[in-house]
Amino acid sequence: MPKTVGVVGMGYVGLTLTAAMARNGYTVVGVDTSAPVVEALSSGRVHVYEPGVAETFAELLGERIFVGDHLPAEPLDAIILSVSTPVDFPTGTPRLENLAAAAEEVARRCDPDTLVVVRSTVPIGTSRDVVLPALAARWARPRLVMAPERTIQGQALRELVELPQVIGGLDEESLRAGVELFAGLADQIVPVSSLETAEMVKLSNNCHTDVIYAFGNELALIAEQHGLDPLEVIRATNLDYPRPDLAKPGYVGGGCLTKDPYLMLASMSRRPYLVSRARALNESLPGHVAERVVGLVREEFGRTEGVRLSVLGWAYKGWPATDDMRGTPIADMMPVFTAAGLTVRGHDPLVADEVIRRYGGEPVSLDKAFADADAVIVINDHPDYREIEVDDKLAGSGVRVLFDSWRILDEAAVTARGVRYAGIGYRTKGRVS
Repeated sequence: MPKTVGVVGMGYVGLTLTAAMARNGYTVVGVDTSAPVVEALSSGRVHVYEPGVAETFAELLGERIFVGDHLPAEPLDAIILSVSTPVDFPTGTPRLENLAAAAEEVARRCDPDTLVVVRSTVPIGTSRDVVLPALAARWARPRLVMAPERTIQGQALRELVELPQVIGGLDEESLRAGVELFAGLADQIVPVSSLETAEMVKLSNNCHTDVIYAFGNELALIAEQHGLDPLEVIRATNLDYPRPDLAKPGYVGGGCLTKDPYLMLASMSRRPYLVSRARALNESLPGHVAERVVGLVREEFGRTEGVRLSVLGWAYKGWPATDDMRGTPIADMMPVFTAAGLTVRGHDPLVADEVIRRYGGEPVSLDKAFADADAVIVINDHPDYREIEVDDKLAGSGVRVLFDSWRILDEAAVTARGVRYAGIGYRTKGRVS
Protein backbone atom coordinates (compact mmCIF):
# COMPACT_ATOMS: atom_id res chain seq x y z
CA MET A 1 0.00 0.00 0.00
CA PRO A 2 1.40 3.48 -0.84
CA LYS A 3 2.88 5.32 2.10
CA THR A 4 1.75 8.58 3.66
CA VAL A 5 4.81 10.71 4.29
CA GLY A 6 5.54 14.08 5.87
CA VAL A 7 8.39 16.13 4.44
CA VAL A 8 9.65 18.82 6.82
CA GLY A 9 11.44 21.61 5.00
CA MET A 10 10.31 22.65 1.52
CA GLY A 11 13.53 23.96 0.12
CA TYR A 12 15.11 22.37 -2.93
CA VAL A 13 15.64 18.94 -1.34
CA GLY A 14 12.23 18.65 0.27
CA LEU A 15 10.37 20.12 -2.68
CA THR A 16 11.84 17.79 -5.28
CA LEU A 17 11.41 14.77 -3.00
CA THR A 18 7.76 15.70 -2.44
CA ALA A 19 7.15 15.90 -6.18
CA ALA A 20 9.00 12.64 -6.93
CA MET A 21 7.19 10.69 -4.21
CA ALA A 22 3.79 12.02 -5.21
CA ARG A 23 4.46 11.04 -8.83
CA ASN A 24 5.21 7.53 -7.60
CA GLY A 25 1.97 7.11 -5.65
CA TYR A 26 2.87 8.34 -2.17
CA THR A 27 0.66 10.80 -0.33
CA VAL A 28 2.95 13.60 0.82
CA VAL A 29 2.38 16.37 3.35
CA GLY A 30 4.95 19.14 2.89
CA VAL A 31 5.66 21.30 5.93
CA ASP A 32 7.59 24.56 6.16
CA THR A 33 7.87 27.32 8.75
CA SER A 34 8.04 30.06 6.10
CA ALA A 35 4.58 31.56 5.61
CA PRO A 36 5.37 32.86 2.08
CA VAL A 37 6.61 29.40 1.01
CA VAL A 38 3.52 27.68 2.41
CA GLU A 39 1.21 30.25 0.84
CA ALA A 40 2.87 29.95 -2.56
CA LEU A 41 2.96 26.15 -2.63
CA SER A 42 -0.60 25.85 -1.33
CA SER A 43 -1.75 27.81 -4.35
CA GLY A 44 0.45 25.85 -6.74
CA ARG A 45 3.20 28.45 -7.17
CA VAL A 46 6.54 26.67 -6.93
CA HIS A 47 9.30 28.91 -5.58
CA VAL A 48 12.28 26.85 -6.82
CA TYR A 49 13.05 26.18 -10.48
CA GLU A 50 13.40 22.49 -11.27
CA PRO A 51 12.03 20.85 -14.42
CA GLY A 52 8.85 18.87 -13.72
CA VAL A 53 8.18 20.10 -10.19
CA ALA A 54 5.69 22.85 -11.06
CA GLU A 55 3.86 20.49 -13.40
CA THR A 56 3.66 17.84 -10.68
CA PHE A 57 2.23 20.30 -8.17
CA ALA A 58 -0.29 21.54 -10.74
CA GLU A 59 -1.47 17.97 -11.30
CA LEU A 60 -1.35 16.48 -7.81
CA LEU A 61 -1.84 19.35 -5.32
CA GLY A 62 -4.84 18.51 -3.14
CA GLU A 63 -4.83 14.92 -4.38
CA ARG A 64 -1.50 13.46 -3.30
CA ILE A 65 0.35 16.65 -2.31
CA PHE A 66 -0.69 18.74 0.66
CA VAL A 67 1.18 21.70 2.15
CA GLY A 68 0.98 23.33 5.57
CA ASP A 69 2.89 25.05 8.34
CA HIS A 70 2.65 22.15 10.80
CA LEU A 71 2.47 18.38 10.83
CA PRO A 72 -1.03 16.89 10.63
CA ALA A 73 -2.74 15.21 13.57
CA GLU A 74 -3.33 12.07 11.49
CA PRO A 75 -0.66 9.35 11.74
CA LEU A 76 2.06 9.27 9.10
CA ASP A 77 4.14 6.30 8.03
CA ALA A 78 7.30 8.39 7.93
CA ILE A 79 8.63 11.88 8.52
CA ILE A 80 11.52 13.03 6.33
CA LEU A 81 13.63 15.87 7.70
CA SER A 82 14.97 18.00 4.86
CA VAL A 83 15.54 21.26 6.69
CA SER A 84 18.48 23.51 5.94
CA THR A 85 21.80 22.87 7.66
CA PRO A 86 23.75 26.00 6.76
CA VAL A 87 27.38 26.72 7.52
CA ASP A 88 28.76 29.88 9.07
CA PHE A 89 31.43 30.32 6.41
CA PRO A 90 33.74 32.70 8.34
CA THR A 91 34.17 30.04 11.04
CA GLY A 92 33.23 26.90 9.09
CA THR A 93 30.74 25.99 11.84
CA PRO A 94 27.63 23.97 10.86
CA ARG A 95 24.30 25.39 12.02
CA LEU A 96 22.15 22.47 13.15
CA GLU A 97 19.47 24.35 15.10
CA ASN A 98 16.84 23.84 12.39
CA LEU A 99 17.39 20.09 12.41
CA ALA A 100 17.24 19.87 16.20
CA ALA A 101 14.03 21.92 16.31
CA ALA A 102 12.44 19.81 13.58
CA ALA A 103 13.30 16.60 15.44
CA GLU A 104 11.77 17.95 18.65
CA GLU A 105 8.59 18.94 16.82
CA VAL A 106 8.31 15.49 15.26
CA ALA A 107 8.74 13.82 18.64
CA ARG A 108 6.10 16.08 20.15
CA ARG A 109 3.45 15.71 17.47
CA CYS A 110 3.94 12.27 15.93
CA ASP A 111 3.38 8.67 16.89
CA PRO A 112 6.43 6.73 18.21
CA ASP A 113 5.86 4.16 15.47
CA THR A 114 6.60 6.82 12.84
CA LEU A 115 9.83 6.27 10.95
CA VAL A 116 12.04 9.37 11.06
CA VAL A 117 14.34 9.92 8.08
CA VAL A 118 17.21 12.40 8.09
CA ARG A 119 17.54 13.75 4.55
CA SER A 120 19.47 16.93 5.34
CA THR A 121 23.20 16.85 4.71
CA VAL A 122 24.99 16.81 8.06
CA PRO A 123 28.38 16.22 9.70
CA ILE A 124 29.13 12.58 10.51
CA GLY A 125 27.42 11.67 13.77
CA THR A 126 24.62 14.25 13.62
CA SER A 127 21.71 11.84 13.21
CA ARG A 128 22.77 10.00 16.36
CA ASP A 129 23.94 13.01 18.37
CA VAL A 130 21.32 15.64 17.44
CA VAL A 131 18.20 13.94 16.08
CA LEU A 132 18.10 10.77 18.18
CA PRO A 133 18.19 12.52 21.60
CA ALA A 134 15.19 14.66 20.68
CA LEU A 135 13.22 11.54 19.71
CA ALA A 136 14.42 9.43 22.63
CA ALA A 137 13.36 12.10 25.11
CA ARG A 138 9.71 11.31 24.25
CA TRP A 139 9.76 7.90 22.56
CA ALA A 140 10.92 4.66 24.16
CA ARG A 141 12.08 3.05 20.88
CA PRO A 142 12.63 5.58 18.07
CA ARG A 143 12.94 4.32 14.50
CA LEU A 144 15.53 6.41 12.69
CA VAL A 145 17.36 6.23 9.37
CA MET A 146 19.71 8.45 7.40
CA ALA A 147 18.92 8.50 3.66
CA PRO A 148 20.98 11.23 1.94
CA GLU A 149 19.88 13.18 -1.10
CA ARG A 150 22.42 13.07 -3.97
CA THR A 151 20.67 14.62 -6.98
CA ILE A 152 21.92 17.26 -9.38
CA GLN A 153 19.84 20.35 -10.06
CA GLY A 154 18.06 20.15 -13.37
CA GLN A 155 17.69 16.37 -13.23
CA ALA A 156 16.37 15.78 -9.71
CA LEU A 157 13.07 14.06 -10.51
CA ARG A 158 14.80 11.54 -12.74
CA GLU A 159 17.73 10.97 -10.41
CA LEU A 160 15.54 10.49 -7.33
CA VAL A 161 14.28 7.37 -9.08
CA GLU A 162 17.39 6.23 -10.96
CA LEU A 163 20.18 6.91 -8.48
CA PRO A 164 20.83 4.22 -5.85
CA GLN A 165 19.27 5.24 -2.55
CA VAL A 166 21.70 4.75 0.33
CA ILE A 167 20.07 4.01 3.69
CA GLY A 168 21.66 3.62 7.10
CA GLY A 169 19.59 2.66 10.14
CA LEU A 170 19.76 3.07 13.89
CA ASP A 171 19.00 -0.65 14.16
CA GLU A 172 17.73 -3.51 12.01
CA GLU A 173 14.08 -2.57 12.52
CA SER A 174 14.76 1.00 11.44
CA LEU A 175 16.75 -0.14 8.42
CA ARG A 176 13.99 -2.51 7.28
CA ALA A 177 11.44 0.30 7.55
CA GLY A 178 13.69 2.67 5.60
CA VAL A 179 14.24 0.15 2.82
CA GLU A 180 10.50 -0.47 2.62
CA LEU A 181 9.78 3.27 2.49
CA PHE A 182 12.11 4.05 -0.39
CA ALA A 183 11.54 0.83 -2.33
CA GLY A 184 8.52 2.47 -3.94
CA LEU A 185 10.63 5.36 -5.21
CA ALA A 186 14.19 4.37 -6.09
CA ASP A 187 15.13 1.63 -8.55
CA GLN A 188 18.01 0.47 -6.35
CA ILE A 189 18.38 0.47 -2.56
CA VAL A 190 21.81 0.32 -0.90
CA PRO A 191 21.54 -0.56 2.81
CA VAL A 192 24.64 0.37 4.82
CA SER A 193 25.69 -0.59 8.32
CA SER A 194 25.02 2.62 10.24
CA LEU A 195 23.64 6.14 10.30
CA GLU A 196 27.19 7.45 10.18
CA THR A 197 28.09 5.46 7.06
CA ALA A 198 25.14 6.97 5.19
CA GLU A 199 26.09 10.45 6.37
CA MET A 200 29.64 10.00 5.11
CA VAL A 201 28.47 8.70 1.73
CA LYS A 202 26.86 12.03 0.91
CA LEU A 203 29.82 14.06 2.12
CA SER A 204 32.23 11.80 0.22
CA ASN A 205 30.38 12.27 -3.06
CA ASN A 206 30.49 16.05 -2.91
CA CYS A 207 33.97 16.43 -1.41
CA HIS A 208 35.34 14.16 -4.14
CA THR A 209 33.68 16.31 -6.80
CA ASP A 210 35.12 19.44 -5.20
CA VAL A 211 38.62 17.94 -5.22
CA ILE A 212 38.32 16.87 -8.88
CA TYR A 213 37.26 20.36 -9.94
CA ALA A 214 40.00 21.92 -7.82
CA PHE A 215 42.66 19.97 -9.71
CA GLY A 216 41.31 21.23 -13.03
CA ASN A 217 41.42 24.76 -11.65
CA GLU A 218 44.96 24.29 -10.38
CA LEU A 219 46.06 23.16 -13.84
CA ALA A 220 44.49 26.31 -15.28
CA LEU A 221 46.42 28.51 -12.86
CA ILE A 222 49.68 26.73 -13.72
CA ALA A 223 48.97 27.07 -17.45
CA GLU A 224 48.20 30.75 -16.95
CA GLN A 225 51.66 31.35 -15.47
CA HIS A 226 53.32 29.70 -18.48
CA GLY A 227 51.14 31.24 -21.17
CA LEU A 228 49.67 27.86 -22.11
CA ASP A 229 46.13 26.84 -23.00
CA PRO A 230 44.78 24.66 -20.15
CA LEU A 231 42.11 23.13 -22.39
CA GLU A 232 44.75 22.03 -24.85
CA VAL A 233 46.72 20.46 -22.00
CA ILE A 234 43.65 18.71 -20.59
CA ARG A 235 42.42 17.45 -23.97
CA ALA A 236 45.82 16.00 -24.82
CA THR A 237 46.16 14.51 -21.34
CA ASN A 238 42.77 12.78 -21.50
CA LEU A 239 42.80 11.55 -25.10
CA ASP A 240 42.65 7.74 -25.12
CA TYR A 241 44.51 7.60 -21.82
CA PRO A 242 43.16 4.77 -19.59
CA ARG A 243 43.10 6.68 -16.29
CA PRO A 244 40.47 9.00 -14.78
CA ASP A 245 39.85 12.05 -16.94
CA LEU A 246 40.95 15.48 -15.77
CA ALA A 247 38.18 18.02 -15.25
CA LYS A 248 38.04 21.26 -17.18
CA PRO A 249 38.59 24.41 -15.11
CA GLY A 250 35.49 26.22 -13.91
CA TYR A 251 33.66 27.78 -11.01
CA VAL A 252 32.40 25.48 -8.24
CA GLY A 253 29.19 26.77 -6.68
CA GLY A 254 25.78 25.65 -5.54
CA GLY A 255 24.33 24.75 -2.20
CA CYS A 256 26.15 21.41 -1.85
CA LEU A 257 29.70 21.77 -3.12
CA THR A 258 30.24 25.08 -1.33
CA LYS A 259 28.92 23.73 1.99
CA ASP A 260 29.51 20.00 2.27
CA PRO A 261 33.32 20.15 2.50
CA TYR A 262 32.85 22.24 5.64
CA LEU A 263 30.52 19.58 7.03
CA MET A 264 33.19 16.97 6.37
CA LEU A 265 35.79 19.15 8.06
CA ALA A 266 33.46 19.61 11.04
CA SER A 267 33.28 15.82 11.33
CA MET A 268 37.00 15.58 12.10
CA SER A 269 39.03 16.32 15.20
CA ARG A 270 42.08 16.57 12.94
CA ARG A 271 41.59 18.76 9.86
CA PRO A 272 41.82 16.81 6.56
CA TYR A 273 44.34 18.45 4.26
CA LEU A 274 43.03 17.70 0.78
CA VAL A 275 39.37 18.63 1.40
CA SER A 276 40.22 21.99 2.96
CA ARG A 277 42.82 22.94 0.35
CA ALA A 278 40.55 22.02 -2.57
CA ARG A 279 37.75 24.12 -1.13
CA ALA A 280 40.07 27.09 -0.58
CA LEU A 281 41.31 26.91 -4.17
CA ASN A 282 37.81 26.74 -5.63
CA GLU A 283 36.65 29.60 -3.45
CA SER A 284 39.53 31.78 -4.64
CA LEU A 285 38.82 31.34 -8.36
CA PRO A 286 36.00 33.91 -8.87
CA GLY A 287 38.03 36.67 -7.23
CA HIS A 288 41.08 35.72 -9.28
CA VAL A 289 39.08 35.84 -12.51
CA ALA A 290 37.54 39.19 -11.57
CA GLU A 291 41.03 40.64 -11.04
CA ARG A 292 42.08 39.29 -14.45
CA VAL A 293 39.04 40.90 -16.11
CA VAL A 294 39.84 44.22 -14.47
CA GLY A 295 43.44 43.88 -15.63
CA LEU A 296 42.43 43.18 -19.22
CA VAL A 297 40.06 46.16 -19.18
CA ARG A 298 42.83 48.40 -17.85
CA GLU A 299 45.24 47.20 -20.54
CA GLU A 300 42.73 47.83 -23.28
CA PHE A 301 41.20 51.13 -22.17
CA GLY A 302 43.94 52.59 -19.97
CA ARG A 303 41.36 52.93 -17.21
CA THR A 304 38.58 51.01 -15.48
CA GLU A 305 36.38 53.77 -14.06
CA GLY A 306 33.12 53.97 -15.98
CA VAL A 307 33.93 51.09 -18.35
CA ARG A 308 30.75 49.12 -19.11
CA LEU A 309 30.98 45.40 -18.27
CA SER A 310 28.20 42.96 -19.16
CA VAL A 311 27.99 39.81 -17.04
CA LEU A 312 26.27 36.86 -18.70
CA GLY A 313 25.13 34.15 -16.27
CA TRP A 314 24.32 35.03 -12.65
CA ALA A 315 23.15 31.62 -11.43
CA TYR A 316 25.96 29.46 -10.10
CA LYS A 317 25.81 27.19 -13.16
CA GLY A 318 24.24 27.14 -16.60
CA TRP A 319 23.76 23.45 -17.26
CA PRO A 320 21.64 21.76 -16.13
CA ALA A 321 19.91 25.12 -16.08
CA THR A 322 18.99 26.64 -12.72
CA ASP A 323 18.12 29.93 -11.06
CA ASP A 324 20.06 28.97 -7.92
CA MET A 325 22.31 31.77 -6.65
CA ARG A 326 23.92 29.82 -3.83
CA GLY A 327 27.67 29.90 -4.32
CA THR A 328 27.36 32.06 -7.42
CA PRO A 329 30.73 33.40 -8.67
CA ILE A 330 29.30 36.89 -9.07
CA ALA A 331 29.07 37.28 -5.29
CA ASP A 332 32.87 37.35 -5.03
CA MET A 333 33.39 39.13 -8.34
CA MET A 334 31.15 42.15 -7.74
CA PRO A 335 33.29 43.70 -4.98
CA VAL A 336 36.28 43.60 -7.35
CA PHE A 337 34.28 45.12 -10.21
CA THR A 338 32.81 47.79 -7.94
CA ALA A 339 36.20 48.75 -6.49
CA ALA A 340 37.50 49.17 -10.04
CA GLY A 341 34.62 51.50 -10.91
CA LEU A 342 33.15 49.27 -13.61
CA THR A 343 29.51 49.77 -14.58
CA VAL A 344 27.99 46.29 -14.45
CA ARG A 345 25.06 45.11 -16.55
CA GLY A 346 23.58 41.64 -16.10
CA HIS A 347 21.76 38.96 -18.03
CA ASP A 348 20.63 35.46 -17.09
CA PRO A 349 17.95 33.34 -18.80
CA LEU A 350 16.44 32.25 -15.46
CA VAL A 351 17.52 34.66 -12.73
CA ALA A 352 14.98 37.40 -12.04
CA ASP A 353 15.82 41.05 -12.67
CA GLU A 354 15.34 41.94 -9.01
CA VAL A 355 17.95 39.33 -8.03
CA ILE A 356 20.47 40.77 -10.51
CA ARG A 357 19.83 44.22 -9.04
CA ARG A 358 20.25 42.86 -5.51
CA TYR A 359 23.74 41.68 -6.44
CA GLY A 360 24.65 45.05 -7.92
CA GLY A 361 23.95 44.69 -11.64
CA GLU A 362 21.54 46.43 -13.99
CA PRO A 363 19.44 43.86 -15.93
CA VAL A 364 19.65 44.04 -19.73
CA SER A 365 18.63 41.89 -22.66
CA LEU A 366 21.18 39.62 -24.29
CA ASP A 367 21.34 41.92 -27.32
CA LYS A 368 21.99 44.99 -25.18
CA ALA A 369 24.54 43.07 -23.13
CA PHE A 370 26.72 43.22 -26.24
CA ALA A 371 25.47 46.39 -27.93
CA ASP A 372 25.87 48.61 -24.86
CA ALA A 373 29.09 47.17 -23.42
CA ASP A 374 32.82 47.76 -23.56
CA ALA A 375 33.64 44.34 -22.09
CA VAL A 376 31.77 41.07 -21.55
CA ILE A 377 32.30 38.16 -19.19
CA VAL A 378 30.42 34.89 -19.66
CA ILE A 379 30.21 33.27 -16.21
CA ASN A 380 28.02 30.23 -16.79
CA ASP A 381 27.43 27.91 -19.72
CA HIS A 382 23.67 28.12 -20.15
CA PRO A 383 22.56 26.65 -23.52
CA ASP A 384 21.43 30.12 -24.64
CA TYR A 385 25.02 31.30 -24.37
CA ARG A 386 26.40 28.28 -26.20
CA GLU A 387 24.18 29.22 -29.14
CA ILE A 388 25.38 32.83 -29.36
CA GLU A 389 26.44 33.84 -32.86
CA VAL A 390 29.26 35.91 -31.50
CA ASP A 391 30.18 37.51 -34.83
CA ASP A 392 26.67 38.96 -35.11
CA LYS A 393 26.61 40.12 -31.48
CA LEU A 394 29.97 41.89 -31.76
CA ALA A 395 29.20 43.56 -35.08
CA GLY A 396 28.73 47.27 -34.40
CA SER A 397 29.34 46.90 -30.67
CA GLY A 398 32.01 48.62 -28.64
CA VAL A 399 33.15 45.41 -26.96
CA ARG A 400 36.94 45.15 -26.85
CA VAL A 401 37.39 42.48 -24.15
CA LEU A 402 35.52 39.16 -23.92
CA PHE A 403 36.23 36.77 -21.06
CA ASP A 404 34.68 33.40 -21.88
CA SER A 405 34.93 31.46 -18.62
CA TRP A 406 33.81 28.11 -20.04
CA ARG A 407 35.34 28.59 -23.54
CA ILE A 408 31.97 28.04 -25.23
CA LEU A 409 32.17 30.84 -27.80
CA ASP A 410 33.97 30.92 -31.14
CA GLU A 411 37.40 32.28 -30.24
CA ALA A 412 38.39 32.82 -33.87
CA ALA A 413 35.26 34.88 -34.52
CA VAL A 414 35.95 36.99 -31.44
CA THR A 415 39.58 37.75 -32.27
CA ALA A 416 38.71 38.36 -35.93
CA ARG A 417 36.66 41.32 -34.68
CA GLY A 418 39.74 42.73 -32.95
CA VAL A 419 38.42 41.78 -29.52
CA ARG A 420 40.68 40.43 -26.79
CA TYR A 421 39.62 36.91 -25.85
CA ALA A 422 40.40 35.14 -22.58
CA GLY A 423 39.17 32.29 -20.39
CA ILE A 424 40.06 30.70 -17.08
CA GLY A 425 43.83 30.25 -17.18
CA TYR A 426 43.99 31.41 -20.80
CA ARG A 427 44.23 34.50 -22.95
CA THR A 428 45.11 35.22 -26.54
CA LYS A 429 48.63 36.54 -27.00
CA GLY A 430 47.38 40.01 -27.71
CA ARG A 431 44.73 41.97 -29.46
CA VAL A 432 44.14 40.85 -33.04
CA SER A 433 43.50 43.73 -35.40
